[in-house]
Amino acid sequence: MSFMNKPAHLAKRMEDIRTFHVMNILAQAKNMERAGRSIIHMEAGEPDFSTPQPIVEAGKAALMDGKTQYTAATGLPELREAIAQYYQHRYGVEVAPRRIIVTPGASGALILTTAAVIDPGSSLLLADPAYPCNRHFARLFEGSAINVPVCAETNYQLNPELLSQHWRDDSVGALVATPANPTGTLIPQQHLAEMARFCAGRNGVMIVDELYHGLVYGDQPSTTLTMGDNVFVINSFSKYFGMTGWRLGWVVAPSAYVDAIDRLAQNLFLAASTPAQYAALAAFEPATIEILEQRREVFQQRRDFLVPALRELGFEIPVVPQGAFYVYANCEHFTDDSFSFAEKLLEEAGVAITPGIDFGEHQAEKHVRFAYTTSMENLKEGIKRMGKWLA
Repeated sequence: MSFMNKPAHLAKRMEDIRTFHVMNILAQAKNMERAGRSIIHMEAGEPDFSTPQPIVEAGKAALMDGKTQYTAATGLPELREAIAQYYQHRYGVEVAPRRIIVTPGASGALILTTAAVIDPGSSLLLADPAYPCNRHFARLFEGSAINVPVCAETNYQLNPELLSQHWRDDSVGALVATPANPTGTLIPQQHLAEMARFCAGRNGVMIVDELYHGLVYGDQPSTTLTMGDNVFVINSFSKYFGMTGWRLGWVVAPSAYVDAIDRLAQNLFLAASTPAQYAALAAFEPATIEILEQRREVFQQRRDFLVPALRELGFEIPVVPQGAFYVYANCEHFTDDSFSFAEKLLEEAGVAITPGIDFGEHQAEKHVRFAYTTSMENLKEGIKRMGKWLA
């Protein structure tokens, strides 16, 4: 019996779906660890803290109670109500639970949203650099991403002027993130409001990724939902709530889109994980929030150590990240090939980081991302190893 080395037919879109290089680096790092190497992990965008115990206990109780059957495609009614109450308590904004659709991770929310708004041949504006999967979601539904180059002068974010400059006749909207991956920067509320009005004025949509909203170090921003119900807001239980492997997120959709999102969810996912949804009910309890706020303070301490330490090594960091758990650093003092730089740093110094090419094309070869999702002890060891290696 012989096996084909190539698939009989591979969809043409797959030519445009690029490798997520950080996952390859993570796999290589894990292999090196299994071989006995000590590796400092600063590559993965996953909190190093385990899921808070109240959430774990709620999940275990759901399993023991036999709560393992499908929920509605839009999610557990109690959880949708709890998320609505969270917006009320944290931001003072009323959101109808009907507008909240619970999804398999924030990726599920992004897939549903892009599927609902993108036609073949249409375009969606994104910042470059940005989370790489967003442009691939656009391509998945036969649209395209308009990657708008951004830099320190714009806080590595889209703004109303850039949106106006790059909008095309085939554009259906813009997808922004605040705080952003990989830069950790925020979009001023005034800019968000202006961009939302711009999109609405052109019969387009504004999609706002607020995954890292709980992890902001300084004045806490308000949700984009305060600007009305004509924007999509994406969030997740992964980053702030520490439930990465539970795969649970949500989208708050404009009222006019809820039925369409519901139909898509029925066909694409059926529903998010039932035990995970019951577990997430405990995410908003005061005891859980207390744990999460303590962790946020730890992340801020790590950021406040890492930024000056990297600058002292020679990395350029023109904008201090305001949220998330990443530092986006210019490495052109050392290299003009960030991917090769990351590979060598892993192989020769045992420090894993992410090359800029994962996040776009604009000056990607000059940038790397450091994730401070590891202990302060490990961060200090990582800086020590990099210092010796760079010397």
